Amino acid sequence: MATSQRLNLTRDQLAKFLTDHEQIRQFERLFATVDAIAPDVVNEISTQAGNADAKAIQALAAVASLSHEAMVAATTAENKAAQAMALLEALRVDVEGLQAAPPPRELKVPRYGTFYDTTTQTAAVINTAYAITFNTTDLSRGVYRGSPTSRIVVDREGVYDFQFSAQLDNTSGGNHLVYIWCRKNGADVAQSASQVRLKGSDGELVAAWNFVLELKALDYFELMWAVSDTAVQIVAQAAAAPVPAIPSVILTVTNNIQGQT
Repeated sequence: MATSQRLNLTRDQLAKFLTDHEQIRQFERLFATVDAIAPDVVNEISTQAGNADAKAIQALAAVASLSHEAMVAATTAENKAAQAMALLEALRVDVEGLQAAPPPRELKVPRYGTFYDTTTQTAAVINTAYAITFNTTDLSRGVYRGSPTSRIVVDREGVYDFQFSAQLDNTSGGNHLVYIWCRKNGADVAQSASQVRLKGSDGELVAAWNFVLELKALDYFELMWAVSDTAVQIVAQAAAAPVPAIPSVILTVTNNIQGQT
C-alpha cells in the first residue's frame, strides 16, 4: 500500500480525513514534490548561511584592521605631539638663554679728524673771548668742521679726545697773558681754562694740551682764546727750507678711548 514518505501515513489513514481517492493521490504528489525539492532548499539555506558567516568574518576582520590602523595613527599623532612639545621646550630654553645673556657688543668704527689753520689769528679786543678757526681738514671720519669753521662737529655719541697745539707770539715788549679753554655746544666747559705768559718782544711759545669730552651726535667743540694785550697772536709761518710750513693751530680729534665699543 502506498504511503506518504514525508509523514509515514498509509492511504487508509489518509482516507480518514480525505473524501476520495483523487484527493489522496494529490496529497501524495504534494509530499513527493516536497521530498524532491527539500534537499535543494536545505542546501541553499545552508549555502546562504555559510556566505553570511563568511561575510561576517570579513566584516570583523575589516573592523579589526581599522581598529589597528586607528591605534597606529593615534600612537603616531601622540609621538608627533610629544616631539613638538619637546621642540617647543628646547626653543623656550634657548630664548630664555638669549634673554639672560648680555647683549653683544656693537663694533663701532673709530671716529677721528685732523684740522689746522694756515693764517695768523689775532684778537681785536683784549679780555674778549674769540673762537680759534680751522681752514683746512687733513683727515676726517665722523668728525668735521662746521659753520663757522671754529666748530668741530661729531656724528656719533662717544668720548672724544681733543688735542691741540697753538703757535703763540708776542709782537711787542712787555709780558702778556693768553687764556685758552674750550666750549661745548657754545657753552664754556667748567674748569677747562689755562693761562700762558709771553715775556718780552718776540716772545714765542707753543701751547699744547688736550681736552676729553663726552659728546652726543651732532654736538660740537670749540677752542677759545683771549689775551691781555692785542700784541699777542697765533702765528702761521710759511715753509722755509729745511722746515715745512707752521700752521697757527693744529687740532687732532679721536674717540678711540679705552672701554668704548
